[in-house]
Amino acid sequence: MDLRQLNALVAIAEHGSFSAAADALATVQSNVSTHVKKLELELGSVLVDRATGQLTDAGELAVERARRVIGELDALTSDVTALSREIIGTVQLGLIGTAALWIVPELLDLVPALHPHLRLIFREATTLGLDTQLATGDIDLGVLALPASGSEVHAVALFEEDIGLFLPRSHPLAARETVTVVDIANLPLLLPLEGSNYRSSLDSLAAAAGVALHPRAELDSLRLMRSLMFEGCGFAILPTSTLPVRRAKTWTIIPVEGLAPRVIGVAQRRRALPGAPVRAVLDVLTTILADPSRLPMGVHPIAQEPGAATRRPEPGPSQRGPRRA
Repeated sequence: MDLRQLNALVAIAEHGSFSAAADALATVQSNVSTHVKKLELELGSVLVDRATGQLTDAGELAVERARRVIGELDALTSDVTALSREIIGTVQLGLIGTAALWIVPELLDLVPALHPHLRLIFREATTLGLDTQLATGDIDLGVLALPASGSEVHAVALFEEDIGLFLPRSHPLAARETVTVVDIANLPLLLPLEGSNYRSSLDSLAAAAGVALHPRAELDSLRLMRSLMFEGCGFAILPTSTLPVRRAKTWTIIPVEGLAPRVIGVAQRRRALPGAPVRAVLDVLTTILADPSRLPMGVHPIAQEPGAATRRPEPGPSQRGPRRA
């Protein structure tokens, strides 16, 4: 078993066929076939269905492990290089959309100055999608809502973000200090999908108050929800950090009684040893959160304990409500 065989199998998984894998690896198809055949002989199992080009169950398992092996070898090179020279490497960072709105610009501001040879690739997804991508090795780090559900993932809480009802300042409820779930039950709401942590909190509040929420639309993207809201398609309950400065004169955010802030954390694969590039990105995230001038409204950093990055956090519910815009 060698690295060429593992790379060939991963390329087939990512590109869908032997020929496409060969193009991606800048080689010929016969070489890819030979590498995969040798790997199959050593493992004693068929890894790729030749009729369909799809991975078998054994192939899926082998690819998951192969990605980790390749990642560890890349990290080894980066770590040794970092001892004597600048940090060089690539970090694939996944983020939920609401956090990406303000974190990505800050990273693009700081990383090139601190680590000019560090390459960042950003992927936006839901928390559930990031859990999956972390487990399979498609991303190195994920900034997502806690708790992270993946069994292969461990996370550290980074910050809390206040949540409130976004309203035009001309709306009758906009003059209120707070609103209850009863006040908003009849509004045309844009809500997250059922089963998400965010939606479950809202549904629990509604059930306790004896009302039901009847969404005009359900979406798996808070960024899309925000866009539709500003287009007049309905009202939404969103993190206060997502209110653009240009909208602050015409929109306000009203706290919803009983709705706690959302906890956002950074997650890694449980068994992965982060390399120098990943550690550098984590350091930059810490730098961003330590600078109040870089934080949007409603974001409250969570103090880190020594060694917190090596274990799964267990954040408790916060009693602090969202701030008015």
